[in-house]
Amino acid sequence: MKKLLFFIALFISSFSTNYTSLAQSVSARDQCLKLGRGVNIIGYDKAFWQDHTKGRFKESYFKMIKDAGFSTVRINLNPFTQMDSQNRINPHWLETIDWVVDKGLEANLMIILDLHEYTTMADNPEAKKEMFISFWKQIAPRYKDKSGNVIFELLNEPNQKLTAEMWNIFSAEAVKVIRQTNPDRTLIIGPGNWNGIESLNTLKLPENDRNIIVTVHFYHPMRFTHQGAAWAGEYKNLNGIKWTGTPDEKEEIESKLKVAANWSLKNDRPIFLGEFGAYDKGDMDSRARYTAFVARTAEKLGFSWAYWQFDSDFIVYNVDKESWVEPILDALMNK
Repeated sequence: MKKLLFFIALFISSFSTNYTSLAQSVSARDQCLKLGRGVNIIGYDKAFWQDHTKGRFKESYFKMIKDAGFSTVRINLNPFTQMDSQNRINPHWLETIDWVVDKGLEANLMIILDLHEYTTMADNPEAKKEMFISFWKQIAPRYKDKSGNVIFELLNEPNQKLTAEMWNIFSAEAVKVIRQTNPDRTLIIGPGNWNGIESLNTLKLPENDRNIIVTVHFYHPMRFTHQGAAWAGEYKNLNGIKWTGTPDEKEEIESKLKVAANWSLKNDRPIFLGEFGAYDKGDMDSRARYTAFVARTAEKLGFSWAYWQFDSDFIVYNVDKESWVEPILDALMNK
């Protein structure tokens, strides 16, 4: 009888532990550490969102990403075109997210659900605010029982008409909505001005909510990282610019990233470097050298990170050739 009671108690204890692991609050700093090395995925794969079996991104890639050394996938979501006149999200689109989350978790990856509607929000934030809040009203309860390895990122790169002051208001409202169903879910929030490090001091977070990771993005110097990119304004016609790792080049990167590290220490908020990389038009040696230095510097400062991006441009994996871009992968993984 004693043995039976012991095993019953052990079973109940195990069940309780497993259940608590889903809902129990984990410190944001521990969660940031778990994020480790990540990569942005799927965002521009339009066919995928219509039928994930016909997209460029394949189910096998989740395990492949994990095996390559990544701990996290940041999933770039563009739901606004999937909403009806009542801001209800297309059920098929939601089912596709379900599939991504489940397959990512099966591969033992951390999952970041990143609302990536930064352009639409920047153009007319007041008109789009209801869509923004509606998205989280639907996503938060849908994933409230998912593992703590699923993290919500409120909005990628708020900018332009979505000012830093307005963003503080919008994000505070979204946090309240999410906390109604996900009181212990880790959130990611970044400052205005494209998640720029220089705008960290404008970011206002709920003081009593410590389960928040702060994100910044880093593409300095833009004349190198965005040379030849058609959308990059003054940098679109540049070419042949190298990054050789001179003391001055390294100091520029270190000094900017240290601003974020100092802010993190002062405000007791961990930092996630959600995007960095160099566009494909740069020479490969410079891109790999730059990527490695940014990644290692971020790690020395205690940041987790996610490379931009898996496919499309800045790529680390060539889907057409079904092979890793080895210089970039090696740079990320410190090989």
